[in-house]
Amino acid sequence: MNNKQTTIKNSVSLEGVGIHTGKDVKLTFRPAKENTGYIFKRVDLDDKPEIEALAKYVVNTQRGTTLEKDGVKLKTTEHVLAALVGLEIDNILIEINAEEPPIMDGSSKFFVNALEKAGLKELSSLRKEYIVKDVISFNDPDSGSEITLIPSQNYQITTMVDYETKVLGTQNATLTKLSEFKDEFSNARTFSFLHEIEMLLENNLIKGGDLNNAIVYVDKKISDNTMEKLKKAFNKDKVSVKSNGILDNLNLHYQNEAARHKLLDVLGDLALIGKRIKGKVIAKKPGHSINTQFAKKVSGIIEKEERLNMKKQEYDEKAIMDAEQIMNILPHRPPFLFIDKILRISDNAITGLKYVLPDEPYFKGHFPGRPVMPGVLQIEAMAQVGGVLVLSTFPDPENYLTFFGRIENAKFKRPVEPGDTLIFELELLSPIRRGISHMIARAYVDGELTTEAEMKAKIVKK
Repeated sequence: MNNKQTTIKNSVSLEGVGIHTGKDVKLTFRPAKENTGYIFKRVDLDDKPEIEALAKYVVNTQRGTTLEKDGVKLKTTEHVLAALVGLEIDNILIEINAEEPPIMDGSSKFFVNALEKAGLKELSSLRKEYIVKDVISFNDPDSGSEITLIPSQNYQITTMVDYETKVLGTQNATLTKLSEFKDEFSNARTFSFLHEIEMLLENNLIKGGDLNNAIVYVDKKISDNTMEKLKKAFNKDKVSVKSNGILDNLNLHYQNEAARHKLLDVLGDLALIGKRIKGKVIAKKPGHSINTQFAKKVSGIIEKEERLNMKKQEYDEKAIMDAEQIMNILPHRPPFLFIDKILRISDNAITGLKYVLPDEPYFKGHFPGRPVMPGVLQIEAMAQVGGVLVLSTFPDPENYLTFFGRIENAKFKRPVEPGDTLIFELELLSPIRRGISHMIARAYVDGELTTEAEMKAKIVKK
C-alpha cells in the first residue's frame, strides 16, 4: 500500500461568508512541501502570520474549534481540516483573508470539491503515521462524552449521538476507511437546536447563517417573537417547521445526518494531532471540547514516545551493558527486570537506565486513566542497578544473589509516567564488608530528581 506524503498539484480558491461574522471570506489552498502539515495563513493581516493546525493552539471550542497563536485567531477550522484528512492530503498551506473560513453549506463538500479540482500530488517522503498499540481513552463525566482510540489496521471512526430529545433521537455513524469520506460524510451539514439559535441571535452571532448552511432542529415551541427574529436572520418572508421537526427550506441528506456531521467534526478536530492515525476512534456524544482535549492527550503521548525513541538512540551509543549482558550478572528476568542499560560503572559508583514504556503491564491498574510507575518498582529498579555494581566485583556473579536489608530515607519527588526515561545513579557509602553493601541511590527524569533512598543489601551465595 502506498504510504507516501501528498499535497495538491495546483492552487485553488473558494469564496463565501463566515457563519458567525457574516463577512465575505476568500480561502485559497496552496501546495506545500513534505513535512509541512496543515498551516493556516492570515493574509488579511500585515505580517501574514501563520498558525499550524495543532492541538496545542486550541483556545476555544464554543460553536467550533478556534486556534490562536501569538494573539492571532482562526475560528471554525474543523470542516476544512476534515476535507484534508478525508482526501488523504498531508501537506498544504491555507491562505485566508478573515478570522474564519467560509461556512459554505455547513459541510466539507465544497472544500472537497475544490481540493479534487486542484488535484493530488505524491511526494517522496513517507507519511507520518501514529500506530495505536494500546487503548487510549478520555471522558467528561459532566456531559457523558467519551472518546476511545483502539488498535486497528486502518483509520476508522464511529460516532454515537444522543441529545436526549425526541426530534433528533439516538444516531450512530461509522467510517470504516477514509475513501468513504467524500461520498458518505463530506456533505453532512452542521446542525443546531432552536434554543441554541435563539442564544446565538441574542449574542449577535451566526450573521452568516441561513437555512441552507445549518440544519435547525426545533426542540421547543416557536414563539411569535422568535419567529420574527428567524425570518429577519434568515432573510425569509416565512419560516415554518417541517413534519420531521426541522425548519423548512432544507431536506436532510441522511436520516442520521447529525451523527455523520459529528463524525466529520471528529475527523477535523483530530487532525490537530498532527499525524495520521492508524487506529479506530469510538466517540460517544462527541463535541469540539472533548475532541480537542483528546487530540491534546494523544499529541502528548506521541511526543513522549518520540522523545523516548530519540533518547534510545542517544543512550544506545553510550551504553556499556545492554539487557542481555545485565542478565549475565543479575538473576532477574522479565517481567521483573527493571533496567535496560548500564551507562557507566566504576569501583564505587554506577549509572543505569530504564525506558518507562507505555505498555508496561502495571500501568493498566496503576492507575486507569492516570498511569504512574509505582514507587516500590522505582526502588526495586535502583536496587537492581546497585546489584550490578556489587555483583560485578565477583568473578562468578551468577552464583550470588542480593537481598534487601534496609531501605531508609526514601523520598518520591515527582510521578514517573509512560514515556519517561529513568536515569539511576548509585554510589557506595562505605566499602562492602561481610557481604553487606550500603548505597545512596537517586533516580532522574530529564535531569529532575524523582526518587532517592539509602539502601542496604546482603550478598548471599546461592
